[in-house]
Amino acid sequence: MSGVAGAFLCASSEPWSRVVDQLKKMIPTLALRGQAGVAVYAFMQERGIRYARAIQSNDNSVRIDGIEQDPRFRPHVAIAQIRSGGGDDGDVQSIPSRYFAISLDGALVNAHELRSELLAQGPLIDTNTDAELLLRWIERSCEREYWRHGLPADYEAIFRELDDRIDGAISALLLDMNGDLVAYRNRSGLRPLETMRASNGLLLFASENCAFAGLKGETQQLLPGSIRRVDAKSGRSVDHILNSRGCKAKLCAYETLYLGSPNTSVEGHSHRQTRHNIGLALGRIVAERVQADPLLMPPIVSSMPKTGGPYADGLFDSLAEQGVLAERSDVVATQFLERTLLGRPKARQSRIAQKYLVSESAVAKRTIIVVDEALIRGDTSQAVTTMLLAAGAEAVHWAIGSPPIVAPHYYGMGIDTLDELAFWQALKRLPPELRAQSLRFHRMDPPALKIIESNIATAIQAATITYLPFRALVPILANRLEGIDLSPFTLEMPTPAGRQRADRNLKALLAALPVNPRLRSAS
Repeated sequence: MSGVAGAFLCASSEPWSRVVDQLKKMIPTLALRGQAGVAVYAFMQERGIRYARAIQSNDNSVRIDGIEQDPRFRPHVAIAQIRSGGGDDGDVQSIPSRYFAISLDGALVNAHELRSELLAQGPLIDTNTDAELLLRWIERSCEREYWRHGLPADYEAIFRELDDRIDGAISALLLDMNGDLVAYRNRSGLRPLETMRASNGLLLFASENCAFAGLKGETQQLLPGSIRRVDAKSGRSVDHILNSRGCKAKLCAYETLYLGSPNTSVEGHSHRQTRHNIGLALGRIVAERVQADPLLMPPIVSSMPKTGGPYADGLFDSLAEQGVLAERSDVVATQFLERTLLGRPKARQSRIAQKYLVSESAVAKRTIIVVDEALIRGDTSQAVTTMLLAAGAEAVHWAIGSPPIVAPHYYGMGIDTLDELAFWQALKRLPPELRAQSLRFHRMDPPALKIIESNIATAIQAATITYLPFRALVPILANRLEGIDLSPFTLEMPTPAGRQRADRNLKALLAALPVNPRLRSAS
């Protein structure tokens, strides 16, 4: 997961500082999308592209080292990448290029194949990330088709070929050596790219429209399978559809449920309201369980910090509507913002241990209902459960605002295998005769879901886990199901290479289980 932001000054008479100032305002709004720092690239005529780092302080203020300190460098365009990484290197490195700078949101599924094609044309440097690979592909295309013939690059043709070749979820901003900007969203439409032509003379780009808060202007999404090219000299922009068939966005479910800011909306649907509605539906299920086992003291409803708040608010409101007495108090706090989803296992475990803290006085002898948007691997929920119990909590119940995550995610979320998911670890512990129902995934019957919930609860030392059933999620998203990729819950991957990779992953895992052939075919 990552994010992009860009600001282009269309009126040359305006102060250049507005580009940098606007970018500094946008970067904090996208902070939840990254954890490995922010890379900034800016362009000034006759001085070319300059690389810098954006440093965010605890008070959310941002400074951009390497640009703000030089009053002679006055860019008319700047782009930023809010980097995800694994959080292990603690630094953001420039991608060396004489010709381009790129900011990327998302991931390639077929990166290995693309790298092999480029290697067949000659040696490669610095293609360890998808952003670097995309950059080298564009450079090679420009050199082969245009520059060696003394021609200007035809970005429409270059990105049309690229869109045909890549499989994955990509939104990107490309800045070239002339100061032209190209915004690109690939045909899958899984990753958003919003634009605004603001009334203050800036043309803005961002992964989420929360970055445009407080501005007036025309906002729209860049269509899947298209580019927008902005001319450095005139400031005019032109959209090009790369595929004559047209492509409809299929926005990744993680955007709505987990990754996107609560302050973002997509086609008029607020993430905050959607998450609150999910909390309401989840609360109706939790209420039945709480009422079946009356408590001496009202339970405390707590969210997981930063992202779980709207879910917890909805669940608390739902309990109140049904006459269940509870308290709403966030007893889990964080010591830093960065996500713990990405990275190598040991590094992730270390960050989890350092990130969360609880107050003994707030939880002692109390029953805690922790509301979270998803339970993916289970290691974060296990660590928080352990902390709460160690602080004196009577019991810890988890309410999860999504169905079980049953699929890997090759599109920028860092979930590469089935085996790392809590669902599959729980399924392994089931007797073979009980696995068939669970292998129906989003179509599993309620008794099978309860068995999975109980198994995962035991693994993380929680009293209970309550997932939002898939059939309860569908009505909440009913008027836009066609525009949301629900593969995390269905294992029905949204791209061809993703399906092939998931099928191989599934076959390998099932082959390792002592399951008879009839059960293997149940999925």
